Amino acid sequence: MTKTISLAHGNGGAENNELIRDVFYKAFKNDILDKSEDAAIIEGGRLAFSTDSFTVTPLFFAGADIGKLAVCGTCNDLAMMGAKPKYLTCSVIIEEGFETRELEKIVRSMKKELEVNGAIVVSGDTKVVPRGSVDKIFINTTGIGEVLQEGISSNNISCDDVVLLSRDIGCHGATIFASREGIELSSSLMSDCTSLYPIVKSLIDEGIKITAMRDATRGGVSAALNEWSKQSNICIEIDEEKIAVSDEVMGLCEILGFDALSLANEGTFLLAVKKEEAEKTMEILKSYNKNASIIGKVTDKHLKKVIINSAWGTQRFLDVPTGELLPRIC
Repeated sequence: MTKTISLAHGNGGAENNELIRDVFYKAFKNDILDKSEDAAIIEGGRLAFSTDSFTVTPLFFAGADIGKLAVCGTCNDLAMMGAKPKYLTCSVIIEEGFETRELEKIVRSMKKELEVNGAIVVSGDTKVVPRGSVDKIFINTTGIGEVLQEGISSNNISCDDVVLLSRDIGCHGATIFASREGIELSSSLMSDCTSLYPIVKSLIDEGIKITAMRDATRGGVSAALNEWSKQSNICIEIDEEKIAVSDEVMGLCEILGFDALSLANEGTFLLAVKKEEAEKTMEILKSYNKNASIIGKVTDKHLKKVIINSAWGTQRFLDVPTGELLPRIC
């Protein structure tokens, strides 16, 4: 570990993993935490439990705001463990001088998204700090969900599985950057921020036996796939041409030198299912987004590595993102 914390330690990539492993896991080590899932499975597998904090800037952006993001972020982590979001807490740190009208708008967004998930806020905390102590408003949400399908785990992926992606990637990261930098785009680009529980419920209701799920937030698809490869001690091979990227996101990446695979998402998830379940799963995913696709397979070629196959027949390792691409993204 470095002697001081940098913005890179919050990127969802290599530095972030180092911080969590060498500081927090070292101090809090236990069997539940060691599984490194999107949400902890507790009470004999009946409940999922997760927490997340949100510091996005700007607070309002195309497709969402910090309020919607705060509910989606925690509810999605519960959904990724096959759980129905039930109860949330909401803790808010507000800077002195923050406009009440904007706060009410944020809370209305939270209320609307809670209804999508069928969840309620049952506890919370509010702190107001002097001007300049925080940047406008920070929100923490903690959630408890009822597990509907047991056994979903990023530690159980095997060579019997294929990897699917729920939609096109990079929209959240591209939207935040464009908004933050005042880039005017004559397009419909907006954040993918949305609640994933309705999709997950459809998969479970149709009897899909899910091996693992993970929403590709900070660090994007690159970080999520690398986490899976290490947790399950596998190699994941993905086909670059199968990964959908919108023209708007691709254009922004080309101009600014970004990699869409490392851009943050807030309503896009990876799914591992058995090969025989792949086509049925695809039908369900495509009913929500036409850009859903089967992007790869699991092998034992290079354990704990992710390989990307290009359209030209070449291969390269897809590494964990390093450095800070976009701070304050979620």
